[in-house]
Amino acid sequence: MVKEGFDEHLRNKSSDEKTVQKAVSYAEELEDHLASLGMGIEDIDEKALDQYVHHLIDQRENSPERLVAMARYLAYYGRPDLFIYLATILNSYGILPLVEKRVLDLLGEDKREVIFHGFEMPPLGTPMEAFPALTRRIVSRMEGELTPEQCKEVLTYNYHEIPRRTFEGKKERYLVAESLDEFLAGEHRLLVEELTECLRAGKVWYEQEVTQKFVDQVIDDQSLQTGVRKGDRIIIRKVPFDPKRYYEEKDPVMRRYLYCHCPLVRSSIKNGKHPVSSTFCHCSAGFTKLPWDVIFDEDVKVEVLETVLDGGESCVFSVLVPAGKMK
Repeated sequence: MVKEGFDEHLRNKSSDEKTVQKAVSYAEELEDHLASLGMGIEDIDEKALDQYVHHLIDQRENSPERLVAMARYLAYYGRPDLFIYLATILNSYGILPLVEKRVLDLLGEDKREVIFHGFEMPPLGTPMEAFPALTRRIVSRMEGELTPEQCKEVLTYNYHEIPRRTFEGKKERYLVAESLDEFLAGEHRLLVEELTECLRAGKVWYEQEVTQKFVDQVIDDQSLQTGVRKGDRIIIRKVPFDPKRYYEEKDPVMRRYLYCHCPLVRSSIKNGKHPVSSTFCHCSAGFTKLPWDVIFDEDVKVEVLETVLDGGESCVFSVLVPAGKMK
C-alpha cells in the first residue's frame, strides 16, 4: 500500500494529474513486489532495490518515467539513501552517448568510429558498478587517438544539460556586487543557509544527505562548492558526494571513493589498482565552469588542479576570470 499523502505531495510539486496517477501506480507495484517477498520500503537496501530494477529490465518496464517516480517515492517515504542511489543512475545514464555525439560533432565520423566502435549502453537501471570498465575503454581510446587538448575540449562540456537560466540569479547577484570577493562571500552565506535548512527539514541537498558535520565543513571552508579568489582565478573544491559517510571514514581509498561524484568512474577507485584515467575529470570541470560561463557571459577557461582519481584527497578546479570581467 502506497504511503498516504504521496499523491498530494506530487501535486504540490506541480505534477499534472496524469503524472501523479502514473507515479502512484508505479509506487504501488514496487510496494506489492516487496510485500510478496515479505518486505517493505523500510526493510530494503541497494541490493534489494537492484533486484527489483533487474526485474523491471527483464520485463522491459525500466522506463525513465518509472524510475523517476520510484525515486520520488523513496524520497517521500524517508529513504534518502535509496533516492540518491536511483537519482545517480538516472542523472548519469545519458552522458556517454552525449560524449559520442560531441566527438562526432567536433572531430567527425572517423574519430567517432575509432573511439566508440563496439559501444553499447547497458539498459537503464544497470548498477553503476558496471560502467567504469566501459568508461575506461572509451577514455583510453580517446587518449590514444586525440591530443590532450582535443580530449579536454570534448569532455569539458555541459553533459548534464543544465539550462543556463538556472544560473541567472547568480549572474544578477554578481552584477550588483561591489567585487568578486563580496559576491563569493555572499554565495557562501546563501549556500550555508540552504544546507542548514535542508538539515533542519531532513531534506536531501541535490544527491547529498546533509549532516551537521557537512554543514560545519562548508561553514569553515568557502572553497567548498562556492570558491575563493586567488589573483585572477577562482579556486573551487567539490563537496564530497557522500558526506554522511565520508566525514566518518578513515580508510584513504574509501574516502576517495566516497568523495567522487562521477558514477561512471567512482567504483573503479575501490575495485582495483587502476582507476579510470583522470582525463575524464574534464567532464566535471565542464560542470564546474557552467555557472561562470553564465555569470561572465562568455566561455571561461577551467583547469583541473587535483582529483581523487589521481590519488588526491579532493577534486579542485581553477576558473580563470576573463579579461575585463574582474570586479
